[in-house]
Amino acid sequence: MSVTGLTIRHVGEHFQRSNNTISRYFQKMLVILSSQPLYTRYVQLPTGEVVSPKIRNNPKFWPYFKNAIGAIDGSHIYAAPPAYLRPNYRNRK
Repeated sequence: MSVTGLTIRHVGEHFQRSNNTISRYFQKMLVILSSQPLYTRYVQLPTGEVVSPKIRNNPKFWPYFKNAIGAIDGSHIYAAPPAYLRPNYRNRK
């Protein structure tokens, strides 16, 4: 599962549901969360113009993040695609 990093099998075992049921409802939630009313109201894509002063003024962070594209908000979605698909998953939130 994308947020927890667990497999569908582990989530199904935890909730005592079949893998098919977990997969089906996970897909339904993805569709709901990415549909127009929710997505357009709550998701704001980064403009890339403003860098937090906390990052820009810290020599510990700035050398590594000065050319980064995207938002840094503490979220992480685990993805382990096959090697030939990895370029498609870079810089994705």
